[in-house]
Amino acid sequence: MAGAGERKGKKDDNGIGTAIDFVLSNARLVLGVGGAAMLGIATLAVKRMYDRAISAPASPTRLSQSGKRSWEEPSWLGSSSRLLNQDMKTNISRSLQTLPTDPSAFETDSVKPMRHKSSAKKSQVELKKSRLRMSLQEKLFAYYRRKVAIPTEEQAKAKQAAVDICAELRGFLRAKLPDMPLREMYLSGSLCDDLQVVTADHIQLIVPLVLEQNLWSCIPGEDTIMNIPGFCLVRRENPEYFPRGSSYWDRCVVGGYLSPRAVSETFEKVVAGSINWPAIGTLLDYVIHPAAPLESLTLEVQYERDRRLLIDFLPSVTIGDTVLVAKPHRLAQYDNLWRLSLRSAETARLRALDQADSGCRSLCLKILKAICKLNPSLSHLSASQLTNVILHQTQEEASWSQDVLADRFLQALKELIGYLEAGVLPSALNPKVNMFSELTPEEVDELGYTLYCSLSEPEVLLQT
Repeated sequence: MAGAGERKGKKDDNGIGTAIDFVLSNARLVLGVGGAAMLGIATLAVKRMYDRAISAPASPTRLSQSGKRSWEEPSWLGSSSRLLNQDMKTNISRSLQTLPTDPSAFETDSVKPMRHKSSAKKSQVELKKSRLRMSLQEKLFAYYRRKVAIPTEEQAKAKQAAVDICAELRGFLRAKLPDMPLREMYLSGSLCDDLQVVTADHIQLIVPLVLEQNLWSCIPGEDTIMNIPGFCLVRRENPEYFPRGSSYWDRCVVGGYLSPRAVSETFEKVVAGSINWPAIGTLLDYVIHPAAPLESLTLEVQYERDRRLLIDFLPSVTIGDTVLVAKPHRLAQYDNLWRLSLRSAETARLRALDQADSGCRSLCLKILKAICKLNPSLSHLSASQLTNVILHQTQEEASWSQDVLADRFLQALKELIGYLEAGVLPSALNPKVNMFSELTPEEVDELGYTLYCSLSEPEVLLQT
């Protein structure tokens, strides 16, 4: 065997040098190519030092012809361990160059059967994974039918109730405040886009304000001292030429900016304080009343004995191509900022992608939304955040057929965990916007931990 013969020109090394040679020669069989290379590099320096030591002459004080002791240690041993002499670099380089790059070159007759067994075991693992995916696929479709999908009749009744309320509000505002510059109100939200899950229980009533083009401008949040992408300030312009009162909405200006909170409070005084909702409810056969204080003005409508609908009254402004809504930031110190509205564009892109290839993106999104809605520990994840995860995933995966729903669902969970770990989820339409900017570090940790624990057994998420 390699290294077993006598070593000429050197004294007997009592078997230590032989043992080192033996380990190096057979390391490839035990450790493989990469392991042998690393072991060779680490051991070579020790072996060379030992060889020099056992090669010392009988009298260590005898000098060589060059005037130096022949047993003197090479200069690199006393210096930094990172410095190698030229001889060592050459030997290491040659050793690495002679190592084969194909691991099969080191297979012996006893190793090859082990490799075949490993391949067979790998095939069994892949088969098991395939069966698990099929099982998860069936459970996802069953969960969708049982928990996610809303009956068509329920959706239709909820929409009709919202349309009736919208008509009453429109008529009242025109009669009560004829000089208030408003565009036509309209309904928006997941109920209108067939993306609502579990139950038809909320919708948005968008109330567009009319702003004079030369009196108002939009300042992106990232260009302000607050540096908050995804939010904007609406600044009052040209006060020296058009003094306060030139615009109807000057009454809602705070510190030179149109305040979304002041606008919402103006509507709240009218909608919640002036309208006789019990009388209107009797007329429409609904029970209507303003909901408990939420982040925006909200009406609660009971349109059936066991069916309730929340209607968010949401003022909106459009400046150029920018659409803003009076949905406040979670932190009170930013209550003068308008929120950039990207939902309509996100939904339109998702729908267009699914229509192009009959994909399951919307189906996967609805399942994720239902899981987050029914699981309290995931309730801080919003529909917009989940939509952006799917849109990012669409850029990486071309296949979105119904047959790969389980794969795309698991991948969405993994990518969501990755975004939570980084603390950043860029908007698919505006990368400057971090969709996690309003989550606290504690909420991010809780969300990430819950989802990470579910990866080993994702069916647990479907039991809520």
